[in-house]
Amino acid sequence: MEHLVRVYNEKDRQTLEWLRRHVGDAALAAAVERCTGSGKPYLSSVCRQLGVKTPGFHPPRRQTPSAVAEQSLATIRRILAARAASMVGNPVLSRWP
Repeated sequence: MEHLVRVYNEKDRQTLEWLRRHVGDAALAAAVERCTGSGKPYLSSVCRQLGVKTPGFHPPRRQTPSAVAEQSLATIRRILAARAASMVGNPVLSRWP
C-alpha cells in the first residue's frame, strides 16, 4: 500500500499498517481515491477521509545512553559542582536557591 500514499518515516509505516488492520485495504484504497490533489496523498488526508484518528506511535526508547549524552551530563555536573563550591564560603550566595 506504500505505493498509494506518502510514507516518509517509521511512524508513517506504523500508521499505514494500523490503517490496514483497522479499516482494511479496500476502504484505504477508496479513501486515497477521494483525496484531491496531484501525487500521493499524505496519511493525514487519508485518515480525514476515513474519519479515523490514529493512535500515537512513538519510536522505541534508546536503552543505552549515547556518548554525546554522557558527555553533556558530565559537563553539566562539572558546572554545578563548581557553582556549589563557589557558594560554600559566601554567606550571600549560600542562601541563593
